[in-house]
Amino acid sequence: MAENRVFYSSPQGRLGDIIPYYEDGEFKLFYLGNGWSNVSTKDHLHFYNEFSTGIRGGTGSIVKVDGLYHMFYCKFPGYPYPRQQAWHATSTDFVNWTEHPEHMFMPDGDIYEMSDWRDPHVIWNEEEQCWWMLLSAQKRGKTMRKGCVGLCVSDDLIHWEYREPLYAPATNQSAHECPDIFKWGDWWYLTYSVYTDRFQTLYRMSKSPYGPWITPKVDTFDTRCFYAAKHGTDGVNHYMYGWNPSREKNIWSFNPQKDYGKDYGTWDWGGTMIVHKLIQKEDGTLCVTPPEAVDNAFAVPVKPEIMPVNGDWQVTENSAAVSTPYAYASLLMNKVPEGCKLEMDVRFTETPREFGVALQLDNDFAMGYYLLFEPNRGRVQYKTGLRMYEDGGKMFPYDVEQERPFTWEAGRTYHLRIFVEDSILLLYLDDTIALGTRMFDRKHGRFGLFVSEGSASFENISLKTL
Repeated sequence: MAENRVFYSSPQGRLGDIIPYYEDGEFKLFYLGNGWSNVSTKDHLHFYNEFSTGIRGGTGSIVKVDGLYHMFYCKFPGYPYPRQQAWHATSTDFVNWTEHPEHMFMPDGDIYEMSDWRDPHVIWNEEEQCWWMLLSAQKRGKTMRKGCVGLCVSDDLIHWEYREPLYAPATNQSAHECPDIFKWGDWWYLTYSVYTDRFQTLYRMSKSPYGPWITPKVDTFDTRCFYAAKHGTDGVNHYMYGWNPSREKNIWSFNPQKDYGKDYGTWDWGGTMIVHKLIQKEDGTLCVTPPEAVDNAFAVPVKPEIMPVNGDWQVTENSAAVSTPYAYASLLMNKVPEGCKLEMDVRFTETPREFGVALQLDNDFAMGYYLLFEPNRGRVQYKTGLRMYEDGGKMFPYDVEQERPFTWEAGRTYHLRIFVEDSILLLYLDDTIALGTRMFDRKHGRFGLFVSEGSASFENISLKTL
């Protein structure tokens, strides 16, 4: 396990879009940093054999045919047009790659705008007996809502024929980035990322690779802190690979002139790799859970400390419950280790306005980071301590920083797993949703539990470190 870490960060610095490839019992994960690099893992916990391919370019995909590896990726020649090109490289050993500039091609300017042409994803279409290439593109049209998943086909991986987009809902002004398509059982899944209107990785589902593409009720895997995610599988298990962004560089020059701390900063491109294991429900919709090795990496128990602050709490050595119909009840717990997993079961009866878990709290139960469970609003919300005082309210003139939709029911028990590693915060709720984000400025604070205007219980509380 590199540097005793659970979530992989590149030694080169920020890690960008991950392109998974599975072979011989290994997930060989390409990622963008200083060009295309690769790192291997068998369990998504231990990473090894990192190397650079020497390829400079953007996101793409890998296929192997008759012992020859084919890499498809994009390059950015400049402005005004063409802004992007699809490129091809080959290798016999997976390490040394030869570019083929003569195979480069651009959008046609007829079906597709000349503005976007990147992230080529290649699969074999068994039904048509030809290769499909999905691309992040813009379909020509009368409005700016041209973002689509483009489609080209080929018999030889060299010459590509333009087709109408595989998916063009006329919803987003941005191209649909990092498209991916895969089949699982009777269902086909199309994934892509958008950065206008929403800033997340989305998915659609269909019984055919040709569509129509159904939008599930919850069509995302995580927050905006899980971007450019692509799919990988060993033939049995399915995973989504994305990155949790940093707030280190102020790449877009959006940060306030006064330095209030990193929690005020804008999100950068690239950060730390996050891998979600997929669960397929009976209706074909997808949920997420942590990979087993990541979940089991935290094995050293820490005795829970449970210290009521406000409210009439009923407390045991690993549980706490309170009824507080007209007020806010709170308690403090252990200090937050740099790497840990906090696990528990939660339930409520008299529906609270909100309840949940706080992290990196001060002893006044004010400044910290809050995971708010809101049954009446059907969601989980993340809120930073910046919102607890006036400057934060002025800096964030909106109601929600991060949220995930979730249907809550009174009397039902829900299982929480909260992972912390340095600044990373990652919540898994009931093997259904994930909520990932960052906590930069506050350290060495405590965990806390709270309930507002209702009743809730927190049971089987378990804290473990590496």
